[in-house]
Formats: sequence, C-alpha cells, structure tokens
Amino acid sequence: MEIFFGAFTTEWEQRRAALLHELSVGPKRHSSAEDEMKRRLKAMAALGGGGGGAGSGGGSQPKMRRTAAKPIFAAETRAAEASRPMEARLSAVAQGSQPAVVKMASYGAGARVGAMLNYVSRGGELAVENENGERIRSREDLAQLRGDWNHLFQNRVESRDIGSFIVEIATVAVSSDEAMHELVRNSLTSAFGDRRYAYAVTPQADGALTVQGAVVLRSGQGERLTGDDKAASIIQARYDASAAAQGVAARFSFQGYGNGVEYGASKLRSLIERHDGNVRDDRGQVIGGEKVAGDLVQKEWRGDLHSRKGRDVMHLIMSARAGTNVEAFENAARDFLTEQFAGHRYVFAMHDPANDPKAEGDGGKRPHVHAHAIITMRSESGDRIETTPQVFREWRATMAQMARAQGIAMEMTDRREFASPPPFTRNQVRPVSREGRTEHVGTSEAAQGRYDAKRGGRRSLAKAERSREYAIKATQSWEKIALASGDRRVVAYAEQQRDHLTEGLSAGQTEASVNVVHADFGSKIRANLVTLQKVVLEGQEMRETTPAEFEAYEKKVETALFRLERSVGPDERDDFDEVASVAREHVNGRRELMELYEMKGQAQAEQGTATERAESPERRDDANEQWDAAVAKHGEAVVEAANDVLMDIETSREGLYRIEAGELSNDPRVFRADIERGLARAAELAVQGNTYMREVAEKDPELKRAIEAAEQSQERPAEEQGKTPANVDAVTEQQRDPRPEAAERRPDEPAEQAHELASTVDATNRLQDKLNRDKEAAQRGGETTRTDPAQQHIPRLEEFLEREELERRERDRDERDR
Repeated sequence: MEIFFGAFTTEWEQRRAALLHELSVGPKRHSSAEDEMKRRLKAMAALGGGGGGAGSGGGSQPKMRRTAAKPIFAAETRAAEASRPMEARLSAVAQGSQPAVVKMASYGAGARVGAMLNYVSRGGELAVENENGERIRSREDLAQLRGDWNHLFQNRVESRDIGSFIVEIATVAVSSDEAMHELVRNSLTSAFGDRRYAYAVTPQADGALTVQGAVVLRSGQGERLTGDDKAASIIQARYDASAAAQGVAARFSFQGYGNGVEYGASKLRSLIERHDGNVRDDRGQVIGGEKVAGDLVQKEWRGDLHSRKGRDVMHLIMSARAGTNVEAFENAARDFLTEQFAGHRYVFAMHDPANDPKAEGDGGKRPHVHAHAIITMRSESGDRIETTPQVFREWRATMAQMARAQGIAMEMTDRREFASPPPFTRNQVRPVSREGRTEHVGTSEAAQGRYDAKRGGRRSLAKAERSREYAIKATQSWEKIALASGDRRVVAYAEQQRDHLTEGLSAGQTEASVNVVHADFGSKIRANLVTLQKVVLEGQEMRETTPAEFEAYEKKVETALFRLERSVGPDERDDFDEVASVAREHVNGRRELMELYEMKGQAQAEQGTATERAESPERRDDANEQWDAAVAKHGEAVVEAANDVLMDIETSREGLYRIEAGELSNDPRVFRADIERGLARAAELAVQGNTYMREVAEKDPELKRAIEAAEQSQERPAEEQGKTPANVDAVTEQQRDPRPEAAERRPDEPAEQAHELASTVDATNRLQDKLNRDKEAAQRGGETTRTDPAQQHIPRLEEFLEREELERRERDRDERDR
C-alpha cells in the first residue's frame, strides 16, 4: 500500500499517516513523512513540476511534459526580477513597453470546476493545455479532469445566502395600499424575524394576496436557514405561533436559494421587472429601479450575508495588448504558469480574437490577446496558494520576465507609479454591452464612481503613508528619466507622469489631515518645494478672493509649512526657515493685495458709469474714426493690445483725479499703484515693438518717460541688472554656495541628494534677492510695499522656478557628459 500525502491538509495528519504506515509494513520501513514528501517532490520536479497523476482518483500514470519553451527560472532569478529597479522599469514603459497584466477573475469550489473548464475551452471548441504540456481537446477528457483533481479539493459547500420565497395570504379586507403593505410586512416580519427582505404583492380576485420576494437567510443571531422545504416548515411554525397569525392565515414556501451579492441583486432586478417597480423592502421603502436594487444588496444586505464560497480552484487571466504576437505570448504564459505554480494542477487556453469561436456580442473575440488558466489552490504536496497584493506583484514581475524572454516588451508596473485609480471588481459592476470592450454600470453609487474613475483615467493617489512615500520615489524616478533621455517622446511622457504624481501629492498634503509623510528633507526637497509652490501660488486672481476664502488659503499654506517642518532634519533647519520666510512674505503680500482691491472695488462702485454717460454721440463717432485710422495704420491686433492697457490706465487716472477733486474719499495709493502697473505694461509693449503705443506716448509725457526707462533698463549690462541693492540684508557667502558645507554636513548622503538640496537653496536665495530688489525699487519711488503687491511677483516666481529648473537640467546633462 502506498500513501499519497497530498490527500492530507495538515502536517500532523501526514505524520500520523506515515507512522501508521510504518507500523503496518514492519521495522524495515524507517523513512519519515518528511523524507517521503521530499522524495515525491523531487520526482515531481523531474517531471516538470506538473505533479503527475500518482495521486489522482482516476488512477492515471504520470506523463512527461511535452516541451518547455524556456527552462524554469531559479529562485535567485525570480528575486532579482522582483527587485528590478524602478527607474529601469519606468524607463522601459516610457519607451513603449506594455504593463504585465495578471488578474484574478474568480475562485470556485470543486463543484464549479466543470463550468469553469467549459468557459475556458469555449464549450470544448478550444484546446486546453495542462501542467504536463498535454493538449486536451475532447469534452470527455475535460470532464475527467474533475475526478483527477478531486483529491486536491476541500469540497466546501457554498453558503446559502439569499432565498426566494412565496407567501399566500388568505382573504383580507384592507382600506388602502399602505394598509395592505403594513399587513404584509407584519406577516413577513413575524415569520422571518430580524432578517432583511424585499417583496412585491399581487392581489387576487377573491381578495387574497400573493407575496413574492427575496430574504437574507442568515439572522442577526447567526441562524442560517437552508432556503428549502425544511426551512419553510420552520418559518411556518414561527408564524403560526405569532400574534399575526391570529387574524390572518398565511402559507410560506421557498422557491430556491443562492450565494452572494450577485444572486441577490439579480433576484431583486427580476422582481422589479415582473412587478413594474412596485417592490418594497422590509422598512417599507420603495425600490425604484435596478440601480436602487443593486445599492440595497451591495451596501445594506452584504454585511448580513456572511457569505462563503469554496476556494478549490482559481481562475487566472493573463493578457497583453492588441497586436502582441500570439505564439510568443502563449509561450510566455506557459513559462509563467510552469514557474509560478510548480506542483499544482492546472490547465490554460489562449483566447485569440482570430480564432475565438464565441461571438463578439456574447463576450468573445476580445481585441486583446489573453490566456485563461484554471489552477488548483492546493498542490500535490499540500501547499496552498496565497493571494496577497505582494504575491500578485511577484506574479506580474515573473510574467514580465517570461514575456521579455519571448521578445515581448513588458514590465511589471504599480498603479502608484502613474497615479492611476484603483480597479473595480466584478461585484461592483454588471455588464450592459459586450460589443468590443465590455461596458458596465455600477451596482451602487460608490461602485459607479469607481468605475467612471477607472475608465475615465482619473488620477488618484493612495492616502496611506507607505503609498505616498512610494509615489515620491516614483516621482523622482520619472524626473531622472526625463533628464537622462534624449528622446523627446520619452521626456514628454516622463514629465507628464511626474506632473500627475506631483499634483496628486500636492493635493494630498493640502488636505486637513494629521497624516504626515515623514521623510528626509534632503532627499525629497524637490517634491516638497513643488508642493509648497503650488499651495502658495494657489488662486492667481486674488482680487476675486473674499476674506473668508483668503483665510482658508492662509491656513492651507500654514498646514503645508507645518508638515514640511515636521519632515526636515536638524541640518536642514536653516534652509527650511528661508523657504518659510519667502512663503509667508507672499501670503502677506496677497493679504495687502486683497485689501487694496477691496478698497478699489468700493471706489469703482461709487464712480459708477459717469464717464460713459458723459460721452456724447458726436464724441463716440469721432472715437470710432480715430480707431479705424489707427487700425489701418498699425493693424488691429497691435491697436487692441495697446488699447486694453491704455483703458486701464485712463480708468485709474480718472479715479485718482476724482479723489484729488474731493469727489471720492478712497485711498489714492490704490489708483496710483494701478497706474504704475499699467505704465509698466504699456512700456513693455512699446519696447516689444508696439508702434501704436509709441504713437500715443508722444502725447502722454508720463507714458513716454516709462518707455524711456524701460529701454534704459534693457540696455544696462547684465552684471548691473543682477546687482543686489545696498540696503538689503546680505546673505553670507556660505548661504550663497551651500554645496561644500552640505557635503561636509552629510557625508553619507548620495551626491544626487546633496546637489538637489544645494540647487533648491540657491533657487530660494535668488528668489529672496528678487523680492528684495522689487521692494527697494518701490521704496525709492516714494511708495510703501502696498504699491507693489505680491500679485506682481506671481508670474515672476513661476518664470523664475521654470528657468531654474531648465538651468539645473542643463547642468546635470553637462556633468553626465563630462
């Protein structure tokens, strides 16, 4: 007699069986259960990992594997593939590699193996291949697989979660529909107890009522009905003993039962269809449509089901893009299954749109090539497959490795590297069209939102701290790829993905949350600086901001600074203080800007439309003639650009004139500041070649002086333009060039991080110098800081950061070339 250890589920059962076997054969057999298992595992490995047929119920003999497209990869190779650098993977994706897709379709009990095999083989029309490389084509051989695999199944019965019932209520007299439904619910609750249910009522000609519906078979106390005649007799006895039965006779029966949310939702939808939507739940609420029915089962009943299914086999899908070489992908799928599921029984089949016998409208002929595999959860040695996120990641890495060995450009990817939304599950949607790519609708409002986000490509980042740290690393990798690649398409793709991640990280950090990403400031200063920049520069049109909105904006900035401060180390404290000082100065400037524009708005409201009323038809005609003449001389685009600026200047001058005349009591500095900004814009247009602006300047001395000043500023030597004003607090040379000191402070930090930190501090110092020069220029003009509000610095800040980024990339490229 020979013992098959795969038939036992636990180690102690194997040990006990081995001991009993040794006692039965006598003292000559001294091999332990462990030795026997090792011998069998070694034999199975020699057969190609298929597991053979020695333990099958059908008595089939082990069969040699046909041929393996590639040798089985060693564990070291698998580990190396799992640790493939992120930058290498993402660089390949940017160059066109496709992501590896390995997903779980479903689990199944042993009783469902026949149906699952029938689906994979398209009813026996497609050949399937088993773990030994043998092709199985006939339906008889497919049916035999169920018996061959039976010793690997637990054969756990699916739970009966929802039952379909019919109740016949004897003739009753009711005064209204509401009274009728109250009577029905009283009867059902008396029989079902606290179980959830939905029902529809059909009145009969003799006054009797026929009630059809679906009920959750598990009660709040854990009692589960079987949904059959035995359960009906139990329910009937409870109803007959209740007070409701004293006035109304009723007869209960069950018509069937099923497992899971899908069954319950389908029963409710069919009930709604048969009864024209006149279906209610146990609380008297009308279930008005298929979507509401799905929400009821998915969101309210699901937690009461305590559903369970047997997990004897799993249905795995491996897919590739349309146009992928079918033969190469089939070899890759075969090698993946051989490597990853050695010792397990499985079959797989290719679904190629060119030879798929299933019609497109029925879900066949999918545009992409893919393979379906049915795999036993337990191996011949008793090990069970784990299905954790980390395991799926390893599967995708192995699949990508096998595909590349077959000449298919494929990489393992993570949705956190692309800010992709989470996928939807088959329980959250139901198909409504199978033409081409299957279209779905969500079974609940939340599920619909998840489906729309995935299909619409909406960007989303996980909020867990580990995921955010991973996203920051991905952002840095995309940045390195963009800097290193010479291909414009690769650079554009990498920058796009980097921006998506940066935007997601910024949005997450500005939320009111106590979750702080603890990180080394030096290694993540670029991402933190981008985040702070986006928050500080939020809302360019501050003139439209109300005090309440500005207060919320200020809180966001302080929150971002708080989180940044929590993440910095002691060596970077000075750098953080500089960045925080610049950020808070911008906030203060915007506060002044908001207050100034609020005052200006009040003045303009008082001014009204007096200027327009004062104009006569003759003056308007004359203005039209002047406009036509200017357009004919200079061109419409030139005149329009100049006219927009000149109108703003004249409006501000009119307001200032009325203040000086005593007609308005507003602060004249508001209008003076607007005039100065308008003259600066007008001068810039003139210097850039706007001839109409120069013509107007001949009649406007103030504008002419502004143009001459702008021209002189352009003619100044570059070293004079960048000279720091004398009255600005100088920053030490040590702060100006922090690279050597940073290297001394952090000898263990990589050179890239030190260079990154130095570039950022240098950018911050230059930005501070720019702000100081603007402030001194305003003071020399006899104005306070209010004459040059922070709104003017916003475009300059953006241009400054962009210029710094381009210069940094050029420096990095030069260093790499050297």
